[in-house]
Amino acid sequence: MNHSSIRSAMLLLLIALLSLGSSVIWQHFSARDIALAEQKLKAQTWLSVLPEKIYDNQPLQSPLALTTPTLAHSQLLAGYRATLAGRPSAVVLHSQVQGYAGQLELLIAIDPQGRLIGTKVLRQQETPGLGGELVEPGNHWLQAFSGASRQSTPDAAWALKRDRGQFDQLAGATVTSRAVIHAMHDALRYFDEHRQLLFEEGSDE
Repeated sequence: MNHSSIRSAMLLLLIALLSLGSSVIWQHFSARDIALAEQKLKAQTWLSVLPEKIYDNQPLQSPLALTTPTLAHSQLLAGYRATLAGRPSAVVLHSQVQGYAGQLELLIAIDPQGRLIGTKVLRQQETPGLGGELVEPGNHWLQAFSGASRQSTPDAAWALKRDRGQFDQLAGATVTSRAVIHAMHDALRYFDEHRQLLFEEGSDE
């Protein structure tokens, strides 16, 4: 092989290495950007259950250790503490309960006084037009529970009116409505029983 051929081969090898290096670097930064975008989207979705003015930390970065997460009607999958100026301001509980057509996943936010701040459906398989109305824009059924607590609503009243409780149902979706109310009541009871653990001193950095 003459010098010209050697130089050509080395040039081609160098070009190939540069191309490979550029591809690896691009993939690295793209993967990081994608991961950051996914984290941001998750935070926007999951923390939408909290008013922005009541927290200034990053709750999802410090999940809580939950004891006995299997409750009377539902199961807690995770929990997060929101803080404002270093003081606990809310807890968000990720709950799972059996609905009509499958598992319902809910985010349930509770303030330090044990009152519901808000509830959001994270995942559902309910029938469109019936239980699926939970996630339809303009449906305000879940908003009616904001401010409710076990102090303002006795345990026996955490049920549908047709079950001798206090709450209206989502039209045409008795099973779905009953499941959501049970999950919220379970979450409030868990909060009351584990308040010190959920709000123990220590901030989320």
